[in-house]
Amino acid sequence: MNVNNNMEMKKSKVLVVGELNVDLIYDNIEGLPIIGKEKLAKNFTFTLGSSSAIFASNLSTLGTQVSFLGKVGNDEFARTVRKSLSEKGVITDYIITSDKYNTGSTMVLNYNMDRAMITYPGAMEHLLAEEITENILVKFDHLHLSSIFLQKALKPDVVALFEKAKNLGLSTSLDPQWDPAEKWNLNLQELLPFVDIFLPNAKEFLFLTKSETIAEGLRKLEGKHKSIVIKDGDNGAHLWDGIKLISKPAFLNTNVVDCIGAGDSFDAGFIDLYLKGSDLLTCLQRGNIIGAVNTSCSGGTGAFQSKQQVVKIAKENFSFELT
Repeated sequence: MNVNNNMEMKKSKVLVVGELNVDLIYDNIEGLPIIGKEKLAKNFTFTLGSSSAIFASNLSTLGTQVSFLGKVGNDEFARTVRKSLSEKGVITDYIITSDKYNTGSTMVLNYNMDRAMITYPGAMEHLLAEEITENILVKFDHLHLSSIFLQKALKPDVVALFEKAKNLGLSTSLDPQWDPAEKWNLNLQELLPFVDIFLPNAKEFLFLTKSETIAEGLRKLEGKHKSIVIKDGDNGAHLWDGIKLISKPAFLNTNVVDCIGAGDSFDAGFIDLYLKGSDLLTCLQRGNIIGAVNTSCSGGTGAFQSKQQVVKIAKENFSFELT
């Protein structure tokens, strides 16, 4: 890929802050794991992982200029991460190398539409807010952050980070992702006023708001949010614009390879159009189709080798004309 030529065609500058790891993906596993016994998998994929990296890679493939800021070790996994991001056109100049911690990794056990994961966080836990300096932020139009619960050193200062970004004139988006500790202690009341697009999935939203229904959760956040986008699997996605909840149906794939990164790809499709000034409902539909395209290949970036491939999959698999 000729990165320099591609950059001339791209529209907006996005800084993605987040976790970095590789994925070791096992498919077609013969039964559930049992302590003391060995099970076989018929397929294996070694690829770039992490919610943030999948989002950055696929957003770049769709045509937006993207840089990444995260922390990796000084090891082979880190070289895989940098190489994979660079091949997708993502600028890696702001990635920090740690000689103290190894690069994170995730083992993914796929079972049809669901999966089990084991993550070694490594260096991703040690990115500090002070390393995301004002001198870096002012170079960008938009800040996106994913997987805040995996970034333990950054999490206490996440409100200050987003407030700083907004004060510098950036638009912002946040996909909280799953909390492995299942404590869900993220202060949305303080954070959301500085987040333009909040992108949880339905389960995450309910846990974060300690609610039984989406409507209950939205009532608890009344007056604190700008735009809340809730990804809801086969039920599509929902947009709360501060007045009403509007839904767009999912594009259902009858031949799912796996769902790894589908939510991150939804984010990429949504933010890509958002930065180009499209209305939020159009962005919502775009997120749904890009998330569906993701499920057509293994891993979070397999279906995003090029914009042309994405357009082809959208048309052939879902009868959707993607622009």
